[in-house]
Amino acid sequence: MSQRFNALSADARWQRVWDERRTFAADDHSNKPKSYVLEMFPYPSGRIHMGHVRNYTMGDVLARFRRMNGMEVLHPMGWDAFGMPAENAAMEKGVHPGGWTRDNIATMKAQLKRLGFALDWTREFATCDPEYYGHEQALFLKFYEAGLVYRRESAVNWDPVDMTVLANEQVIDGRGWRSGALVEKRKLNQWFLKITAFAEDLLSGLGELKDWPDKVRLMQENWIGKSQGLTFRFALNDAAGTNEGVVEVYTTRPDTIFGASFVAVAADHPLAQRVAADDPAAQAFIEECRRGGTTAAELETQEKLGFDTGLKAAHPFDPSLQLPVYIANFVLLDYGVGAVFGVPAHDQRDFEFATKYKLPIRRVVSEGTKDAPEFQEAEAYTGPGTLVNSHFLDGMDVEDAKREVITRAEAGGWGEGTTVFRLRDWGVSRQRYWGTPIPIIHCEGCGAVPVPADQLPVKLPEDVSFATPGNPLDRHPTWKHVDCPSCGKPAVRETDTLDTFADSSWYFIRFASQPDDKPFDKAVAEQWLPVGQYIGGVEHAILHLLYARFWTRALQHIGMIDVAEPFAGLFTQGMVTHETYKSSDGRWLSPGEIEDGIETATGQPVTVGRVEKMSKSKKNTVDPEPIVDQYGADAVRWFMLSDSPPERDLEWSENGIEGAWRFIQRLWRLVGDQSGSDDGEDVGLRKVAHRTVKGVAEAIEGLQFNKAVALIYTLANAVEKARPSADRTAALGTLLRIVAPMVPHLAEEAWAARGGDGLIADVAWPAIDPAMLVDDEVTIAVQVNGKLRDTLVMPKGTAKDAAEAQAMASEKVIRALEGKAPKKVIVVPDRLVNIVA
Repeated sequence: MSQRFNALSADARWQRVWDERRTFAADDHSNKPKSYVLEMFPYPSGRIHMGHVRNYTMGDVLARFRRMNGMEVLHPMGWDAFGMPAENAAMEKGVHPGGWTRDNIATMKAQLKRLGFALDWTREFATCDPEYYGHEQALFLKFYEAGLVYRRESAVNWDPVDMTVLANEQVIDGRGWRSGALVEKRKLNQWFLKITAFAEDLLSGLGELKDWPDKVRLMQENWIGKSQGLTFRFALNDAAGTNEGVVEVYTTRPDTIFGASFVAVAADHPLAQRVAADDPAAQAFIEECRRGGTTAAELETQEKLGFDTGLKAAHPFDPSLQLPVYIANFVLLDYGVGAVFGVPAHDQRDFEFATKYKLPIRRVVSEGTKDAPEFQEAEAYTGPGTLVNSHFLDGMDVEDAKREVITRAEAGGWGEGTTVFRLRDWGVSRQRYWGTPIPIIHCEGCGAVPVPADQLPVKLPEDVSFATPGNPLDRHPTWKHVDCPSCGKPAVRETDTLDTFADSSWYFIRFASQPDDKPFDKAVAEQWLPVGQYIGGVEHAILHLLYARFWTRALQHIGMIDVAEPFAGLFTQGMVTHETYKSSDGRWLSPGEIEDGIETATGQPVTVGRVEKMSKSKKNTVDPEPIVDQYGADAVRWFMLSDSPPERDLEWSENGIEGAWRFIQRLWRLVGDQSGSDDGEDVGLRKVAHRTVKGVAEAIEGLQFNKAVALIYTLANAVEKARPSADRTAALGTLLRIVAPMVPHLAEEAWAARGGDGLIADVAWPAIDPAMLVDDEVTIAVQVNGKLRDTLVMPKGTAKDAAEAQAMASEKVIRALEGKAPKKVIVVPDRLVNIVA
């Protein structure tokens, strides 16, 4: 073997061999135990960066390891290809979204192949393939037939320049993220999936996901947001005392009812609309609210504002106590019933509102030492305590007081104990071109009519223009005009497309089974599902993962599959970070635009910013292609695995990749060592080898790749130091096989050079001899007057007197005693000998 590993030559050779032999194509008919390893599929935005490489390297190591352990592994790859970036490219560059997307897929696929990932490319698809989204349309219609899809008017964020609906996350300081235009609140007819029908099951199912990170389960639990409280009704009066009906409110803290100082309703609440119909000032305030935030997070941080309606709400336990009724910007219509009562002393949001409008703040929960009604604190008290200033509730703890209020409300007929979920139905309508067309036809006589199954897929038209803002499907001259499938009269297609989260909510099932005539075959898909190990970023902890969990439950509900949880194991890897650079006028710069700390285009000095997640917008991504060209795929893979625990962020560094390359060369020289061996034994090395095999296996299966790397370093060091022997030769073979999942190109090259049969990718993981895992020797610490003076290796279970004798014979101990006789010798078997001089 050559003294130097030629990575570029080896990479190309073995990648070609794996492709030609279809080494990693999964066999649905195999009798081996099945394992499904999946990384979240990428959006084809242009080129992959080191964040992608880290993600896919982790999954690849696990997939290769499980193959070596006798499993039939499904490890597929595809493309999450619909979405706004393609439409933005169409508007900015004058290209078609489809062509832009396909070009990017070709580029990124070539990059992934350069890294030697053990992927089943025979199952590749993009969600923009009509074959894929046609099946998605079929599933949508099945959900529609089952009552899991409906259409209703809903408030949306409308960008008047781009003429499209924006997600809450795309509204920044009240403006569209791309156009910068002031966002308007509009009501549009929108399609919804009834995820709330599964809220309880989605919540309880989290308890079964033992192999998910606790933080992700908690995030989903909070997003689903189950709360138990009281729904009750306040009687309303106007300023003249005239009865104005009732307003229903929901609270999770009925115990605090005697601390109420106001009632607040959402801007879109029917009561607010009723008031605004006769009051222009109320209408103006409602319009102001609509320009503000719409998410709970935004409402928490924005200034709390209200409009006094002039109405009063009678306290249910003391009708003489009249509470002012406000329209407030911090109340959400779609949580609870869109109306609340405010308890400023014990809710920070209410505290800020009451402080602004000089409303009473009355203490009703005592921390133990404070029970006066006057509340002088700087912020609300939200902790546990005892009820005070609350009539019949005084002296109760919070939970007992909640139960007592609910009991009395139900007995009096003015309220009911209620369970409410924060989770809202999933609005899937998007007023965009580049997405899955919603397969509905609107007829004046028949209403919403599903597209017949034999007319699926409803394909996107190719001849569209993005010269004008808005949805090209709306203004297409022919595409939307069709005959009604029911009555035959002229009708129009639905021009909204599906939220791209729908595409990623079932792609893992299509990877498992790909018949032409239906979305998937139930029996074949169930062989692979649930996904055994799913790997991706924590930023997808809520929406993508929650929607996928809903989708499988919906499929189970209609009898298409008998799987509830799509992902048995979930791992959220850390990000890859890199330095950022800014120009003197605040622009982000890439490293290629800088030389010796100076921006090459302007000659101005550059500011080195924080180490942050690799991001195209901040120009701090590192393209793996030139790195692979210089160091080879295995060095890149090794660096991604070795430098940090996989759940933590990894900082990209040139020193790190150079260190990985040096180890690759060292490993090559080591496994290529053909020096002769004698028949002697090296039991110590044999033990190190077997323990390393066990430790690396456990580390890979536990996704502790940096720990596996450390163990491999230990074995490599031990082999380098060992004298020639049969055990050293065997240890070299073992080392080669256990590094194969991590550095597969080097492993294949060395395996072939050493005369191995077939591919090392198909070779079994080394067997472990349990006898080699047993410690029959221990290292004993020897102390003199409490200070460590020596360590001695003794047979395990050495008797106390024998251990003492060996310790006293140590030259280091004799020197430390300086001729003094020991007063006392303490022996802790198999651990310690302490000599008191």
